[in-house]
Parts: sequence; C-alpha cells; structure tokens
Amino acid sequence: MPFTDKHALSWLLQQFQLQPGKPAIFSGLRSLLILGVPIGVGMITGHAAASAIATMAAWFVGMVNVDGAYRQRATAMIAATIGVTMMFLIASLVSSHLWLAVPTTFLVIFIAGLASLYGNVAASVSLVTSIMFVISLARFASFSNLPTLIEQCALCLAGGTWTTVLSLGVWVVRPYVPAMQIVANCYLSLSKFLDLASQRGLNPKDRQEWAQQFLQAQDMVIQNLTSARSVWTTIWTRQKGANLRGNYLLVLIEDVNQIVNSVVALSELMAIASEHQLFSRLQKEIQQVIEQLAIALQMLSEAIAKGKNSPHLGDLDRSVEALEHQRQVLRSQVLNQKINPQIDDYSDIVNLGKITASLTKLAEQIHTDAEIVTDLIQGKQPSIAQRDICPPAQPERSTIIDTLRNNFTFDSVLFRHALRLALIITFAELVASVLQLPRGYWITLTALVALKPNFGGTSQTTVQRVIGTILGGIIGMTLVLLVKNSLAIAVCFLLLVFVAMSVRSLSYSIFTILLTSAIILLLNIISAGGWRVGVLRIFDSLAGGVLALLGSYLLFPRWERQQLPAQLQKTIRANLAYFQQVIANYLHPQHNLFADSINMLRHQAALENVNATAAAQRLFSEPRHVQGEIEPVMTLMVYIRGFFSSVTTLAEHLREFSGEYQFTQLKRLTDSIVQVLENLADALGQGQPPQPLPALDSYLEAIHDQIEQLHTARLSEIATNSHTLTPTLQAVREQTPLSTELDRIVNEIKVMHCVIARLQE
Repeated sequence: MPFTDKHALSWLLQQFQLQPGKPAIFSGLRSLLILGVPIGVGMITGHAAASAIATMAAWFVGMVNVDGAYRQRATAMIAATIGVTMMFLIASLVSSHLWLAVPTTFLVIFIAGLASLYGNVAASVSLVTSIMFVISLARFASFSNLPTLIEQCALCLAGGTWTTVLSLGVWVVRPYVPAMQIVANCYLSLSKFLDLASQRGLNPKDRQEWAQQFLQAQDMVIQNLTSARSVWTTIWTRQKGANLRGNYLLVLIEDVNQIVNSVVALSELMAIASEHQLFSRLQKEIQQVIEQLAIALQMLSEAIAKGKNSPHLGDLDRSVEALEHQRQVLRSQVLNQKINPQIDDYSDIVNLGKITASLTKLAEQIHTDAEIVTDLIQGKQPSIAQRDICPPAQPERSTIIDTLRNNFTFDSVLFRHALRLALIITFAELVASVLQLPRGYWITLTALVALKPNFGGTSQTTVQRVIGTILGGIIGMTLVLLVKNSLAIAVCFLLLVFVAMSVRSLSYSIFTILLTSAIILLLNIISAGGWRVGVLRIFDSLAGGVLALLGSYLLFPRWERQQLPAQLQKTIRANLAYFQQVIANYLHPQHNLFADSINMLRHQAALENVNATAAAQRLFSEPRHVQGEIEPVMTLMVYIRGFFSSVTTLAEHLREFSGEYQFTQLKRLTDSIVQVLENLADALGQGQPPQPLPALDSYLEAIHDQIEQLHTARLSEIATNSHTLTPTLQAVREQTPLSTELDRIVNEIKVMHCVIARLQE
C-alpha cells in the first residue's frame, strides 16, 4: 500500500512539473492590459455585463498561439478577430431555435476541426473561434433586435481589435525581434544539448536516462532549427532578398545545423573512447572544454536576444590549449615508455586525437559565430569571409482545395478527429440544452479543449484539465467567499490572469488551475453566482472530460499501434537515404559533390526520427490492451537513433577523408547494409518477417585485418618517423574512425533486425 501511495503521489506531482524555461512575464503583463482595459471601461461606465463580450473577444484573440514573424502574428490575430465576431453573429442568429442550433454547431465545429489541416496557426485560430461560438451560443447570444446585435458584434470586434493593436504595436519599431529571438533559442537549446554531451560516460548506472535526455535535447534543437528556418523564410522571402541582417541570421542558423552534427559525432567518439582505459586520463580536460563550449553558446544566445556584443572566449581557448597539451603528454607516455606499444593503445590514442580535433574545430566555429554576432549587433559589414549559404528550400504547397480533397476521407486522422469533435460537441450541446443544465456549456468547453486527434493526447489533456479545474475551483470558491468587494475581486482576477499567462508555456496544469479561478471571479464580476459557480464548474469539467475520453475511445479510433509500422518504415527509409549518400562520398571521394544532398537528407532523417519518437510516446499513453508489446518499440527507436548518430559521425569525418586508401570490402559491406535496411522497411510495410541477415561479419573481419596491418605498420615507423605525416599515418587517421563506426552500424542493424522480427511475430 505504501508503494502504491508513493507511486500515486509521484504521478500527481508529475502533472504539475514545470517545463524548462522562464515565466513569460511580458505575456502576463500583456494579458493584464488586454483584459484590464475592457473590464475597467465596463465598470466605470456601469456596463460590466455588456463589456464581458469585448473582454471575452479580447482574451480569446490574445490566446492565439503563434510563434514567428510579426506578419504571421498579425495575420493570425486579424483572422481570430474576424472569426470570433462571425462566431458571435452566427450563434446569435441560431441560439433561439434548438432545431437550428444543433446542426449549426455540428457544421461549425466540423469545419473548425478541419482547420488543423493547414497548420498550427490555423488550428489555434479555429480553437479560439470555436470556444467563442460555444460560449456565445449558451451565454451571451440572443437575437432580440438588429440594433442590439450590431452593437454586440461591434463590442466583439472592438475587443479583438484592441488585442491585435496592443500585441503588434512594436511591429514597426522592432520588426526583426521574432527572428532574433528564435535564433537565440536555437543557440540556447544547442548549449543544453552540448552540456548533456559532457556527461557521456560519467554515470554508467544512469546511461539509459542520459540517452533519453540527450535525444530529447537533440530533438529540441532540430525543432528550433526548423522553426528558425521557417521564420527567416517568412520575413525575407517576402522582401525578395535578404538584407545584411538577414544574411547574418541565415549564417547563424545554418551554423547551428553544423554544430549539431559535430556534437552528435563527438558524442559517438566519446562513447567509443570511454570504453577504454586511456579515456580517463583525458576525461577531465575533455569535460572542461565541453562545459566552456556550452557556456559560450549560452552567452551567444543572450547576446543575440538582448542585442549586445559577443562575450570574450578566453576561458574556452585556455581549456582547449590544456586539452591539447595533455593529449600530447599522454601520447608521448604511451608511445615512448613501452618498447613495443600495443595496437589497442595506439587505436585509443587515435580516437582521443580525433576527439581533441573535433573540440578544437567546435571552438573555432563558436569564435566565428561570435564575430558574426558582434557584426550583426553593430550593423557592420562582415569582418570574416562570407560563405555561400543558400536560403532554406521551400516545400511545394498544395492549394486549400487540394489539401481538403486529399484529406476528406476516413484514412485521414484529422478528418476523423474533426468528425469526432463535431459529434461530441453537438451531443454535449444538445444534452445541456434539453436538460437545461445551469452553465452546461462548461461541459461542451471541456470536451472541446480536451479532445485531441489521438487518445494519448486526449487522456493527458483531460487529466491535467480535470485536476486543474478541481483545484482551481476550490481556490476560486474560497476567494469568492472571502473577498466581497467587487474592486478587490477584479484585482484578484487580473493577478490570476497575469500569473496564468506567465506560466502557460511551463505547465498546462498550473495554467488551468489559475485560469479556472480567474473565470469564476470573472463570472462573479459580471453576474451573480457566488461560490456555487465553482461547484458547477468542477462537476461540468468532470462530465466534459469523461465525454472527451469516451469519444476518443469509441468514435473512429485510430490506434498508434496500427500507424506505427508505417511511420517506422518511413523513418528507416529516411535514414537509409542519408546513409547511402554519405557512403557514396567514401566510395567515390574524388567526386565529393554531395554536400548539399547530405545536409538535406540528414535534416529529413532527423525530422523523421523526431516523428517516430513522438509516435512511440503516443503509443505509451494509449490503453494497455491496445498497446501491444512496448519494449521492442523502445529498443528499435534507440537503435535507429544510434544508426543516425553513426552515419552523422561518418559524414563529419568526410572532411578529413582523402580516399587514397580504401578498404577492399567496403562496397560489399555497405551494399549488404543497404539491402538489409531496405528489407527491414519492406517487412514493416508488408507486415512480414524480415529475411535472414547476410554475412556482414565476414566483410567486417576483412576490414579489421586491414586496420590491424595499418596500425602495425605505423607502430613500426614511429621509432624513426614519429611526427612526419606519412601515407601510413594518413591512412590510419582516415580509416580508424571509419572502421569503428562500421562496427557500430553493423551491431545496430543486427539489433534492429532482431527487434523487427519480434514485432512481426
């Protein structure tokens, strides 16, 4: 029993865990102004109830969640302002007739659900307009006469316009702030990603937890990088050419991509080196360099966000010098203190040299970016040589009609979600109207917000919302009982809104608690109700949550277990295409024309890895009886990500690969790897077991023999030629990392083959 209680308490505390980041104080202050002005005007003029329409419209438009350029934000807010006004008008016209209100509700919610087909901005706008429709239908709208309706619509339009003007007032003064901020976010997430890399090999007991955190940090960087490219394109594509600021930001964005690749390769090298004893001799110095790199990236992020000059990087330079000195000392000790140095020790020295070189290049990259940031802030012409970086390629966009036509089928997840949402909301609206439930629209609102395209998302949102509503209802009722003065209630309401909007991005549960309390106070400002409003709010939220869960479970469910094989197949093919392009450079180094293709395929593979990880997380949140066996899915995801890291390490090593020495069995081995991966993807797509593995180990043995011969030859010439760059030394430096990564890739493919065979059983 104590274990159960402890587990339940841990689960409950997890619901209120804050996400990394800082409270959005500016968002909270903005919300105070957004709501404070219409409420204040209503109280001063004695029309508090009438001002509620403008207040609700202002609030909902302010809650449109849009990240990006000001043009995107302006478009979204203007659309939301028009949308909430139209929803209020439609609700007013149909509210008096149940036979008209029910089909209208179905149609409005169904169309709003389909808006998700056109991206997150459209989904956010459709959500707030749907909420306005539901509340207006039940609370505010009643078509008594045309002048009153026009006046109410004008109030609605005024509230949305007030929010839009307030939110975008700095557009003309600081038009590039969103682009600067999102690039700063890239470097901040990159700093956290690099900091996690320094922990590789420190805590063997926590290796699995570290790997999960490392992959999550990598996914965050990829998502921020994708957003930064999108924002850059939105701003400067419309200008038909980037200005000096745009060029600087584009270089910084693409440098994030390069640093990510270097960190992934560095992590792989450290994983290999940490398995050998010599690594501990340099571990302290390696950690210090990585920590200084992470600090430097964090300072660069602050410099970009705050518009100040880049910091000095003296500590970073000193840590790099200390690492290089200690590596030279270790190399001399290993090679000179033994009459016959061991091949394994020499292989470790090569790997440690590779790690040192990677860290040195990262430091040089950050120095370059620091100069770019300084020039960007000061508006100078470039003080460093310009690189030829092309703007991000724009995907071809389908027309609105084509997108709708392609998804107007039960095979579309969003079409099923829109239909499910419309049915559940219409049913809730019908029940509340027929039974004449007091404030029954809260049931509808809870179901509207909680219902997501997948069961896992619905269950998580429902739990957080119900728990938050219960606690928030208790707080709201307590405030109503204790605070009797209407002005004091208004102040409490504004404070709750301020804190709620400040922590909105950090914790949905805490946001719900504070928002529920604020709504109870708001309703007591504009109408009577007392503490009983809180009781109704709690019970209605429970009913709405149950309705959302039942709808998600019973109406056209598309379980993740059914969709996961297709996503895994797509992910494996994306990683395979990346591998093929990288290996083509090793097999034909004299051409070396595939750098742009490698970058594009790497990014595509990284995005598919993120999508597959998200799909696996949705699977874990579904009911146990439909999940199936989870452990193979988790294992497969780990090794797909490991394969991606190995290929990225090979791609980074290409910069030092001349190709003058070639493994005789490299082509046969890589052809076999391609064949296996194609078969694994086909097996997932067709639901069949994979074919037996070819003789990968025989090709590896031949490569191992060649590496051993190279190391033996190099050890023989060290006594007479220890510092000259000989062909043998060049071959050792080029081929040792290649051989090591091929070993890891073969092992990863073997595990992937075994896991997929289990899944297909």
